[in-house]
Amino acid sequence: MSTLDTQSIHAGEPEPRIEGAVSMPVFQTATYTHDDPGASPRYVRYNNSPNHEALHEKLAALTETERALVTASGMAAISSALLGVLEAGDHLVAPHSLYGGTLALLNDLLPRFGITHTLVPDDTPEAWTAALQPNTKVLYAEAITNPRLDVLNLTGMVDLAEEHDLTTVIDNTFASPVNLRPASLGFDVVLHSATKYLGGHSDVAAGVVAGASKPLDNALQTTKLLGGMLDPHACGLLHRSLKTLGVRVRKQNETARALAAALADHDGVERVHHPSLSSHPHHDRARTLLDGFGGMVGLELAPQTTVDSFFDALSLPLRAPSLGGVETLVTQPVHTSHKDVSPAARRAMGITDRFVRVSVGLEGPKDLVADFAAALDAGLDE
Repeated sequence: MSTLDTQSIHAGEPEPRIEGAVSMPVFQTATYTHDDPGASPRYVRYNNSPNHEALHEKLAALTETERALVTASGMAAISSALLGVLEAGDHLVAPHSLYGGTLALLNDLLPRFGITHTLVPDDTPEAWTAALQPNTKVLYAEAITNPRLDVLNLTGMVDLAEEHDLTTVIDNTFASPVNLRPASLGFDVVLHSATKYLGGHSDVAAGVVAGASKPLDNALQTTKLLGGMLDPHACGLLHRSLKTLGVRVRKQNETARALAAALADHDGVERVHHPSLSSHPHHDRARTLLDGFGGMVGLELAPQTTVDSFFDALSLPLRAPSLGGVETLVTQPVHTSHKDVSPAARRAMGITDRFVRVSVGLEGPKDLVADFAAALDAGLDE
């Protein structure tokens, strides 16, 4: 089997190349002529343009799944996947620490369709088992949680699902296929916000649903009905970006690890969250499950650090939501990813206004470490 780096470049490419084009051309058309009136036509909302088909094959190779589907955003991927496997009366179990958009979907939208859920406060087999109900159909998780960077007992989830005949769905955005391929652990459906590491340049919004044919058929039908397709131009941007996925993510892994280690002893930081640190509660599990510890770092600023002064003193990172791009981004989840989560729920997740989420880019590690250290020093000087 080819390596991920080789697959990212060659999988899904048309053979022979279209008009000899080395790069996949963008088919910027909404519809296509067809000679057979009985055949299913090419139409952009059906996600079956040449750009879509090439992406689907490449992404299936990278995720090591039977099939893959691109969508208009990460939330389009999550919603189409869950609506594809859940019906009225079904129940879902997930950890209590999730991306804010996913929590809103579970709390605000799915109940309108008669779909309920239980959030598990502790990542133990006993807690997950206790949350199961007779109508439970799906176990849902994030490979590395947003924003606290927990690494859940994923193999235990798969074992529990097999025991109770449940479908497993996992958001693998923070890990990316470079660091983890959940299908190899036994997960049924793998999701990505391709806006992040798969896109990698902060210039495209997209999502991915990957897995076996049946859940993919259901997700595709949901996407067609709700219109969550990906535009051909965005397909072209994502196709381009996937070719450098491995080199980008491995560099971000290395730099994030260096940043986390350098800031762990700084007086301006109360705690650093990164699975590479021996102090991380899931460090040993991450070493077993992951091929890399990821490019995200969480900082809990010390009480003596002035938050606004710290942000103002940063010169290289940009204060912006999202993640996974070539530039380092910093944000407070209380104002972005978890803004609409209740204060009580945020506190239960350990997300305070002093928690800073860092998406490490491709800048020089020494430059980033020096910049963060100087900004923390400035925050202490206030």
